[in-house]
Amino acid sequence: MGGFFRLPNDLPGPVWKYPVYYISFHKYANEGFYKNEFQGLVFPNLQVGGPTKITGDEVLRKYWQMDTSFSKWSDLAIVFGMVIGYRVLAFGIIKGIEKLYPIIRNFLARAAEKRTDCVEE
Repeated sequence: MGGFFRLPNDLPGPVWKYPVYYISFHKYANEGFYKNEFQGLVFPNLQVGGPTKITGDEVLRKYWQMDTSFSKWSDLAIVFGMVIGYRVLAFGIIKGIEKLYPIIRNFLARAAEKRTDCVEE
């Protein structure tokens, strides 16, 4: 679940892992959730030949391939940063379109006017 339905090491590297995986909203939301639930816990290990207990940090690192070098609060901050960043980006796009639309409309109207002038001659 570290890669939202796919483990990070199972994702193809050049396209899906590096640009898409690291900008995915779900990566940080799921990592924060699982870190909140599993860090600090100890579970009985039912695998033969292993230690009798396994920690939540080991589960996160070994089985879900999550980076535990930063806390769940960092994941939460990244999620909030993405929310704010995407809203600012959407606002900028909308305002840019509002500013560019009259310019494009005037350009197209002048081009259409020149075409009709050529036809009338």
